[in-house]
Amino acid sequence: MKKKENIVRYTTEELAAMRKRGESCTDWAKVDAMTEDELEASIAADEDDVHEKVDWTQAFVGLPPRKKHINIRVDTDVLDWFRSQGRGYQTYMNSVLRAFVVSKAKTGQDNTKQAKKG
Repeated sequence: MKKKENIVRYTTEELAAMRKRGESCTDWAKVDAMTEDELEASIAADEDDVHEKVDWTQAFVGLPPRKKHINIRVDTDVLDWFRSQGRGYQTYMNSVLRAFVVSKAKTGQDNTKQAKKG
């Protein structure tokens, strides 16, 4: 069952009209009167803001590679765990596989089609 959401979207013009009619709960006079330093201080005082620097080391520019549809056999417990993570579990599985491939590429390891020693 799909959850109902309370998300409402307004255009900039609609928001400006609502503000002129006084339909906003925000004290805009107080906001407009704030200096840049006061604004920065109020942001810094917010307990919910983590104030951490963003780690861009894993970011990349461009579109991700195209996906290919395959059928794959996966152990039941492994599949159950990924499914228990919720919606998008297949994307999550792809991310885990990609991280493995990237780590192998960084170390120069290539285990493809290793000959079995008998």
